[in-house]
Amino acid sequence: MKKTKILGLFLTAALFLSSCGTTNTVPITGRKQRLLVSDEKVMSLSNQQYQQYMASAKASTNATNTAMVKRVGQKLANAVETYLKNNNLASEVQNYSWEFNLVQDNSANAFCMPGGKIVVYEGLLPYTQTEGALAIVLGHEIAHAVAKHSAERMSQQLKSQYGAQALSVLMGGVGLNSNIQNIANQVYGLGAQYGVMLPYSRKNESEADYMGLIFAAMAGYDPSVAVEFWQRMSQASSSQQSEFFSDHPSDATRISQIQKELPEALQIYNAVTGKSGSATTTTTSSKKSSSSKKTTTTPSTTKSIRIK
Repeated sequence: MKKTKILGLFLTAALFLSSCGTTNTVPITGRKQRLLVSDEKVMSLSNQQYQQYMASAKASTNATNTAMVKRVGQKLANAVETYLKNNNLASEVQNYSWEFNLVQDNSANAFCMPGGKIVVYEGLLPYTQTEGALAIVLGHEIAHAVAKHSAERMSQQLKSQYGAQALSVLMGGVGLNSNIQNIANQVYGLGAQYGVMLPYSRKNESEADYMGLIFAAMAGYDPSVAVEFWQRMSQASSSQQSEFFSDHPSDATRISQIQKELPEALQIYNAVTGKSGSATTTTTSSKKSSSSKKTTTTPSTTKSIRIK
């Protein structure tokens, strides 16, 4: 009888966790996701972590490259916001307060916090080499924010960690709201094993790759440079981890997927730049891409290679 009662409580908790929250549709891909945390809560918690990180980080002293990161990032942000407004998603724009920063770190890395707080490490620029490839990276990072991957990850951890505490949840002893901070500390915690943020799932990374290609194309950057960029990253990687043991897609898988997605992205790019047909309404600019403009950095030895 006691076991039956406990089982009933666990089943009730499972139904509770599955029924609460909201269903969100990811722009571009149309994928459905169940979110247990609100945009407001995610933004508040991530901003706290972001401010802590920026207080300790050292901003790049290279004015040219800093300006480039901000310029390319803002161009992408403008294109994304125009897309959202033109596709009945204007309410989503209020979630973003874009910031693009270049910091002194030799790691080939970049990361994005919810709300559009994006950081690029100087060690990544020798691998991007052009503004076009930088746009691929920043488009990927912006995609994580637009797809609400952080909220999705927090929701999944809430389900896994607190779904087993059925009785406490139902009795109010362990409320979901009171434990979101702990989840956020795990997701965004500084000094975590994988750097500033814990890694996204392979599904999230692949989705961000695809969305990033589309966003770059919308902003007038040639998406085909993504293949050469990831090939450079693959060649420079000090450890070729098996896809099975990595949260990121393997280099070969990533490049293969991008090659399959390129025709769609190139069609958008051609329309935006006027190379075929008329300019699309998904972007505010129809100027030529500046993807051939070189950065002023020179290659250096990196501590790690990871794009979150």
